[in-house]
Amino acid sequence: MIRATFFSDEKTMRIPRIYHPELLENQQYCQLSEDAANHVGRVLRMQSGEQLELFDGSNYIYPATITQASKKAVEVQLQQRIFDDRESPLKIHLGQVISRGDRMEFTIQKSVELGVNVITPLWSERCGVKLDGERLDKKIQQWQKIAIAACEQCGRNIVPEIRSMMKLQDWCAEQDGTLKLNLHPRAQYSIKTLPSIPEAGVRLLIGSEGGLSPQEIAQTEQQGFTEILLGKRVLRTETAALTAITALQVCFGDL
Repeated sequence: MIRATFFSDEKTMRIPRIYHPELLENQQYCQLSEDAANHVGRVLRMQSGEQLELFDGSNYIYPATITQASKKAVEVQLQQRIFDDRESPLKIHLGQVISRGDRMEFTIQKSVELGVNVITPLWSERCGVKLDGERLDKKIQQWQKIAIAACEQCGRNIVPEIRSMMKLQDWCAEQDGTLKLNLHPRAQYSIKTLPSIPEAGVRLLIGSEGGLSPQEIAQTEQQGFTEILLGKRVLRTETAALTAITALQVCFGDL
Protein backbone atom coordinates (compact mmCIF):
# COMPACT_ATOMS: atom_id res chain seq x y z
CA MET A 1 0.00 0.00 0.00
CA ILE A 2 1.24 3.48 -0.85
CA ARG A 3 2.05 5.54 2.19
CA ALA A 4 2.15 9.30 1.99
CA THR A 5 4.74 11.15 4.01
CA PHE A 6 4.38 14.68 5.29
CA PHE A 7 7.04 17.34 4.98
CA SER A 8 6.80 20.54 6.94
CA ASP A 9 8.68 23.48 8.41
CA GLU A 10 7.58 26.31 10.62
CA LYS A 11 6.09 28.32 7.75
CA THR A 12 4.34 25.64 5.69
CA MET A 13 1.47 23.21 6.11
CA ARG A 14 2.07 19.50 6.08
CA ILE A 15 1.62 18.25 2.52
CA PRO A 16 1.43 14.53 1.58
CA ARG A 17 3.76 13.32 -1.18
CA ILE A 18 2.09 10.93 -3.61
CA TYR A 19 3.62 8.93 -6.46
CA HIS A 20 1.74 8.95 -9.79
CA PRO A 21 2.62 6.08 -12.17
CA GLU A 22 2.14 8.11 -15.38
CA LEU A 23 4.00 11.19 -16.59
CA LEU A 24 2.26 14.39 -15.55
CA GLU A 25 3.91 16.86 -17.92
CA ASN A 26 1.38 19.05 -19.80
CA GLN A 27 -1.50 17.79 -17.66
CA GLN A 28 -3.74 20.21 -15.78
CA TYR A 29 -5.99 17.65 -14.07
CA CYS A 30 -5.43 13.98 -13.24
CA GLN A 31 -7.06 11.10 -11.42
CA LEU A 32 -4.90 9.50 -8.75
CA SER A 33 -4.10 5.81 -9.10
CA GLU A 34 -6.33 3.34 -7.26
CA ASP A 35 -3.81 2.79 -4.45
CA ALA A 36 -3.15 6.51 -4.04
CA ALA A 37 -6.85 7.40 -4.14
CA ASN A 38 -7.58 4.79 -1.49
CA HIS A 39 -4.87 6.21 0.75
CA VAL A 40 -5.84 9.85 0.23
CA GLY A 41 -9.59 9.27 0.37
CA ARG A 42 -9.96 6.47 2.93
CA VAL A 43 -6.89 6.68 5.14
CA LEU A 44 -6.07 10.39 5.17
CA ARG A 45 -9.71 11.40 4.57
CA MET A 46 -8.61 14.44 2.61
CA GLN A 47 -11.21 16.70 1.04
CA SER A 48 -11.61 19.05 -1.92
CA GLY A 49 -9.35 22.09 -1.60
CA GLU A 50 -6.55 20.36 0.32
CA GLN A 51 -3.00 20.24 -1.01
CA LEU A 52 -0.88 17.35 -2.29
CA GLU A 53 2.55 17.04 -3.86
CA LEU A 54 2.77 14.57 -6.75
CA PHE A 55 5.86 13.11 -8.41
CA ASP A 56 5.99 10.83 -11.44
CA GLY A 57 9.54 9.49 -11.44
CA SER A 58 10.83 12.16 -13.86
CA ASN A 59 12.66 14.16 -11.16
CA TYR A 60 9.92 16.80 -11.18
CA ILE A 61 7.35 17.54 -8.49
CA TYR A 62 3.83 18.83 -9.03
CA PRO A 63 2.11 20.81 -6.25
CA ALA A 64 -1.59 20.03 -6.63
CA THR A 65 -5.00 20.82 -5.17
CA ILE A 66 -7.72 18.21 -4.69
CA THR A 67 -10.77 19.09 -6.77
CA GLN A 68 -12.88 15.99 -6.06
CA ALA A 69 -12.43 13.35 -3.38
CA SER A 70 -14.26 10.19 -2.37
CA LYS A 71 -13.24 6.84 -0.90
CA LYS A 72 -12.77 5.42 -4.39
CA ALA A 73 -11.59 8.29 -6.59
CA VAL A 74 -9.56 11.47 -6.18
CA GLU A 75 -9.05 14.15 -8.83
CA VAL A 76 -6.42 16.85 -8.48
CA GLN A 77 -5.50 20.03 -10.32
CA LEU A 78 -1.78 20.48 -10.93
CA GLN A 79 -0.44 23.93 -10.07
CA GLN A 80 3.07 23.88 -11.54
CA ARG A 81 6.01 21.69 -12.56
CA ILE A 82 9.21 22.03 -10.50
CA PHE A 83 12.55 20.32 -11.10
CA ASP A 84 13.69 18.86 -7.75
CA ASP A 85 16.84 16.73 -7.93
CA ARG A 86 17.55 14.73 -4.76
CA GLU A 87 19.74 12.09 -6.44
CA SER A 88 23.28 11.24 -5.34
CA PRO A 89 26.05 11.72 -7.90
CA LEU A 90 27.08 8.12 -7.12
CA LYS A 91 25.11 5.48 -9.02
CA ILE A 92 24.70 2.22 -7.10
CA HIS A 93 23.27 -1.05 -8.44
CA LEU A 94 22.62 -3.41 -5.53
CA GLY A 95 22.62 -7.15 -6.19
CA GLN A 96 21.02 -8.64 -3.07
CA VAL A 97 20.64 -12.37 -2.57
CA ILE A 98 17.07 -12.78 -1.33
CA SER A 99 16.88 -12.93 2.45
CA ARG A 100 14.17 -14.44 4.65
CA GLY A 101 11.17 -12.86 6.34
CA ASP A 102 10.98 -9.09 6.28
CA ARG A 103 14.75 -8.64 5.94
CA MET A 104 14.52 -8.22 2.15
CA GLU A 105 11.81 -5.59 2.51
CA PHE A 106 13.89 -3.77 5.13
CA THR A 107 16.96 -3.83 2.86
CA ILE A 108 15.00 -2.47 -0.10
CA GLN A 109 13.37 0.30 1.92
CA LYS A 110 16.58 1.54 3.53
CA SER A 111 18.66 1.14 0.37
CA VAL A 112 16.26 3.42 -1.48
CA GLU A 113 16.48 5.99 1.31
CA LEU A 114 20.29 5.83 1.02
CA GLY A 115 20.23 6.51 -2.72
CA VAL A 116 20.50 3.15 -4.51
CA ASN A 117 19.39 3.42 -8.15
CA VAL A 118 18.71 -0.22 -9.10
CA ILE A 119 18.11 -3.35 -7.03
CA THR A 120 18.30 -6.86 -8.46
CA PRO A 121 17.09 -9.75 -6.24
CA LEU A 122 19.47 -12.68 -6.66
CA TRP A 123 19.35 -16.44 -6.18
CA SER A 124 22.50 -18.19 -4.92
CA GLU A 125 23.46 -21.68 -3.78
CA ARG A 126 22.89 -20.87 -0.10
CA CYS A 127 19.76 -18.78 -0.60
CA GLY A 128 17.13 -20.08 1.83
CA VAL A 129 14.14 -18.53 0.02
CA LYS A 130 12.22 -20.40 -2.67
CA LEU A 131 10.09 -18.28 -4.99
CA ASP A 132 8.85 -19.00 -8.49
CA GLY A 133 6.03 -18.25 -10.92
CA GLU A 134 3.14 -16.18 -9.60
CA ARG A 135 4.57 -15.93 -6.08
CA LEU A 136 7.76 -14.41 -7.45
CA ASP A 137 5.86 -11.94 -9.64
CA LYS A 138 3.83 -10.79 -6.65
CA LYS A 139 6.99 -10.39 -4.57
CA ILE A 140 8.61 -8.20 -7.24
CA GLN A 141 5.48 -6.03 -7.36
CA GLN A 142 5.45 -5.80 -3.56
CA TRP A 143 9.12 -4.82 -3.45
CA GLN A 144 8.54 -2.14 -6.11
CA LYS A 145 5.74 -0.69 -3.98
CA ILE A 146 8.11 -0.61 -1.01
CA ALA A 147 10.60 1.34 -3.14
CA ILE A 148 7.87 3.80 -4.13
CA ALA A 149 6.81 4.28 -0.50
CA ALA A 150 10.44 4.88 0.47
CA CYS A 151 10.67 7.60 -2.18
CA GLU A 152 7.49 9.21 -0.85
CA GLN A 153 9.03 9.21 2.61
CA CYS A 154 12.57 10.39 1.84
CA GLY A 155 11.83 12.95 -0.87
CA ARG A 156 13.39 11.21 -3.88
CA ASN A 157 11.65 11.98 -7.15
CA ILE A 158 13.12 9.17 -9.25
CA VAL A 159 11.92 5.70 -8.25
CA PRO A 160 14.63 2.99 -8.26
CA GLU A 161 13.94 -0.05 -10.40
CA ILE A 162 13.41 -3.44 -8.77
CA ARG A 163 14.50 -5.85 -11.48
CA SER A 164 13.33 -9.41 -12.00
CA MET A 165 15.16 -12.05 -10.00
CA MET A 166 18.38 -13.38 -11.55
CA LYS A 167 20.85 -16.15 -10.85
CA LEU A 168 23.92 -14.75 -9.13
CA GLN A 169 26.30 -15.89 -11.86
CA ASP A 170 24.21 -14.24 -14.59
CA TRP A 171 24.08 -10.93 -12.71
CA CYS A 172 27.82 -11.01 -12.04
CA ALA A 173 28.51 -11.57 -15.76
CA GLU A 174 26.63 -8.41 -16.84
CA GLN A 175 28.94 -5.68 -18.15
CA ASP A 176 27.93 -2.05 -17.66
CA GLY A 177 31.15 -0.19 -16.94
CA THR A 178 30.62 -0.11 -13.18
CA LEU A 179 33.12 -0.97 -10.46
CA LYS A 180 32.09 -4.41 -9.22
CA LEU A 181 32.39 -4.88 -5.46
CA ASN A 182 32.03 -7.98 -3.29
CA LEU A 183 32.51 -8.25 0.49
CA HIS A 184 35.27 -10.57 1.70
CA PRO A 185 36.93 -10.86 5.14
CA ARG A 186 40.43 -11.15 3.59
CA ALA A 187 40.06 -8.35 1.06
CA GLN A 188 42.86 -5.90 0.27
CA TYR A 189 40.69 -2.78 0.20
CA SER A 190 38.20 -1.16 2.50
CA ILE A 191 35.72 1.20 0.86
CA LYS A 192 37.66 4.26 1.99
CA THR A 193 40.84 2.95 0.35
CA LEU A 194 39.30 2.21 -3.06
CA PRO A 195 41.33 4.16 -5.63
CA SER A 196 38.40 5.57 -7.63
CA ILE A 197 34.83 5.03 -8.82
CA PRO A 198 33.99 5.15 -12.57
CA GLU A 199 31.28 7.50 -13.82
CA ALA A 200 29.00 4.49 -14.39
CA GLY A 201 29.04 3.89 -10.62
CA VAL A 202 29.15 0.74 -8.51
CA ARG A 203 27.70 -2.76 -8.75
CA LEU A 204 27.53 -4.01 -5.15
CA LEU A 205 27.03 -7.71 -4.40
CA ILE A 206 25.58 -8.76 -1.03
CA GLY A 207 25.22 -12.47 -0.30
CA SER A 208 22.68 -14.41 1.72
CA GLU A 209 22.72 -15.19 5.45
CA GLY A 210 24.96 -18.20 4.70
CA GLY A 211 27.33 -16.19 2.51
CA LEU A 212 28.58 -17.14 -0.93
CA SER A 213 29.93 -20.60 -1.67
CA PRO A 214 33.63 -21.01 -2.61
CA GLN A 215 32.56 -21.62 -6.21
CA GLU A 216 30.54 -18.39 -6.28
CA ILE A 217 33.41 -16.40 -4.78
CA ALA A 218 35.65 -17.78 -7.52
CA GLN A 219 33.07 -16.73 -10.12
CA THR A 220 33.04 -13.17 -8.82
CA GLU A 221 36.83 -13.05 -9.16
CA GLN A 222 36.59 -14.29 -12.75
CA GLN A 223 33.99 -11.61 -13.53
CA GLY A 224 36.22 -8.80 -12.29
CA PHE A 225 34.80 -8.09 -8.84
CA THR A 226 36.99 -6.20 -6.37
CA GLU A 227 36.83 -7.65 -2.85
CA ILE A 228 36.34 -5.16 -0.02
CA LEU A 229 36.34 -5.24 3.79
CA LEU A 230 33.72 -3.92 6.19
CA GLY A 231 35.75 -4.05 9.38
CA LYS A 232 36.63 -7.10 11.47
CA ARG A 233 33.11 -8.07 12.49
CA VAL A 234 30.73 -10.42 10.66
CA LEU A 235 27.60 -8.51 9.63
CA ARG A 236 24.15 -9.83 8.86
CA THR A 237 23.17 -9.58 5.21
CA GLU A 238 20.86 -6.58 5.72
CA THR A 239 23.46 -4.83 7.92
CA ALA A 240 26.19 -5.45 5.37
CA ALA A 241 24.14 -3.94 2.54
CA LEU A 242 23.27 -0.76 4.40
CA THR A 243 26.76 -0.35 5.87
CA ALA A 244 28.41 -0.70 2.46
CA ILE A 245 25.96 1.68 0.78
CA THR A 246 26.42 4.27 3.53
CA ALA A 247 30.21 4.02 3.34
CA LEU A 248 30.13 4.41 -0.45
CA GLN A 249 27.91 7.48 -0.17
CA VAL A 250 30.21 9.02 2.47
CA CYS A 251 33.33 8.44 0.38
CA PHE A 252 32.03 9.01 -3.14
CA GLY A 253 28.42 10.25 -2.93
CA ASP A 254 26.55 12.97 -1.08
CA LEU A 255 26.60 11.99 2.61
